Amino acid sequence: MTIRTILVDDEKLAIQGLQVRLQAFEDVEVIDTCSNGREAIRKIKTEKPDLVFLDIQMPGFDGFSVVKGVMEIEPPLFVFVTAYEEHAIRAFEANAVNYLMKPVDEVRLADTIERVRERIAQKKSTEDAEQLLDVLAEVAPDRAAEFTDADGTAGDRFEKLINVKDRGQIFRVEVDSIEHIEAAGDYMCIYTGDNSLILRETMKDLERRLDPRKFQRVHRSTIVNLDQVRQVKPHTNGECFLVLDSGAEVKVSRSYRDVVARFVH
Repeated sequence: MTIRTILVDDEKLAIQGLQVRLQAFEDVEVIDTCSNGREAIRKIKTEKPDLVFLDIQMPGFDGFSVVKGVMEIEPPLFVFVTAYEEHAIRAFEANAVNYLMKPVDEVRLADTIERVRERIAQKKSTEDAEQLLDVLAEVAPDRAAEFTDADGTAGDRFEKLINVKDRGQIFRVEVDSIEHIEAAGDYMCIYTGDNSLILRETMKDLERRLDPRKFQRVHRSTIVNLDQVRQVKPHTNGECFLVLDSGAEVKVSRSYRDVVARFVH
């Protein structure tokens, strides 16, 4: 498998040096280079690479602004490359695969590429399993239920507990206690009925961790635990509201109403 890669740095020599070092990895293909953050956001959205090596300190849009700017799509894997060590903590908070100091060390680069391979393989394995179950659910729903119940494949790979770092503390949240989740930029607001916590993660990544038999997207920015739904209230324009155990009401947009109807009776 080829790892389609974009390099982003405002220093031409830095890009050239990284290109030379990446030639040692036959599965890495540099499909484009960018000299600033705005160009990077545009190219990432257009080319949809697997991996981006991203300089942090750039004029205008810095590396973190680039990450934020592509959160509306399924983002690629990011490796931050910079001369400033103080950015390391923020890099890992942004869920980077790794953080490389300039000049890039060949051993560290090799370790980084291996991490990228593992992340891509893990993602592909999960997506393949989900696609198989989706097809099975459409053509033979009874058999799909037997498959997931008999071997536990679907249930076992989803989270039972989620660790959330919020306000300087780490909270262990039981997934079954979550009522609904709302996206707020590149953060997720997790509501458990009597509490709310902030998690730095994309909606797409969080969806992969939750069992789709219980958690369904009902709006572009909202996921609901269907076990917590107690009432459906019709609304105008084909929309409706779900009333949850806590009394909270969540709007279901028209484009997601059919999905919810399959689970809420």
